[in-house]
Amino acid sequence: MPSLEREQIRAHFWRDLMVLTNRSIQVTLRVPWAIIPNLAISLFFLFVYQGGLSGIAKMPGFSGTHYLNFILPVAVVSGAVGGAGSAGQALIRDLDNRYFTKLRITPVSRTALVLAPMIAGMLQLVVQTALIPVVALLMGLKTPTGAAGLLVIILLAAGWGLAFAGYAVATALRSGNGQAAQAATFIFFPLLFLSDTFVPLNLIGAKWMRIAAHINPTTYVFDAMRSVLVRGWQGRPLLWGALAIVILCAVTLSFAVYTATKTLRRS
Repeated sequence: MPSLEREQIRAHFWRDLMVLTNRSIQVTLRVPWAIIPNLAISLFFLFVYQGGLSGIAKMPGFSGTHYLNFILPVAVVSGAVGGAGSAGQALIRDLDNRYFTKLRITPVSRTALVLAPMIAGMLQLVVQTALIPVVALLMGLKTPTGAAGLLVIILLAAGWGLAFAGYAVATALRSGNGQAAQAATFIFFPLLFLSDTFVPLNLIGAKWMRIAAHINPTTYVFDAMRSVLVRGWQGRPLLWGALAIVILCAVTLSFAVYTATKTLRRS
C-alpha cells in the first residue's frame, strides 16, 4: 500500500474518531445524573468495607497498612466497571434509531465507530472514579505518593473500565439489547471476589483461591493501585497492572470491532 494512501486512511480514521467521540460525549452530557447510581454503589462499598472489615488490618500480614488504603481500589474499580455498560447502551440506541443503517452507506471507520462510545464512556468514568478518592481523602486517606498516586489510580481505573466497555459493546451488538450490555459487566464480580480483594494473597487460606487470584488479571490491577497507595512508587506492580489492562483492552476491542462489522453488514 503506497505511503500516501496509508496516510489518508490514518487521517480518515482520526477524523471519524473525533467526530463520533464528540457526538457520544454530547449524548452523555444530556443525562449527567446517570453516573449517580453507580457512584452511590461504589461509595456504599467503600463505607461498608472500611467500616465492617477494617479490623482485618490488625493481622500480621498487613504490616500496619491502613485498611482504607487497601480497600480503596476495590471501590474505584467496581465503579469503573459498573459504568462500562453505558457504552454498549449508547450503541444499542444507535441501532434502534437506525443510525447504524445510515452509517453503512458511508465510508466511516468501523474501528472508530466502536472506539468512540468507549472513549466517551471512559471519560465519564474518569469523572466518576475521581470522586471516589476525594471521598476517601475526607475519610482520612493518606498516601505515600500524594496527588500523583491518586492520578495513577484514576488512569488505571479508566483503562480497566475501557476494557470492560469493549466487552459490553460487543455483547450489546451481538444481542441487540441494551440491558444485556449492562448485565455483561456482571462477569466482573466473579473476577472481583476471586482476587486479593479483602486480604493480601499470603492471607488467603484456600489454595484454589490463591491459584485463581494469581491468574486473575484483576489481581494485578489491584496490586498496581495498592503499590502507590501503600508502598510508594514501585515499577514492577505498575508494569504488571498496565500490561493486564493493555491485553484485556486489545482482546475486547478486537471482539467489539469484529462484532460491529458483522452488525453493520446485516443492518
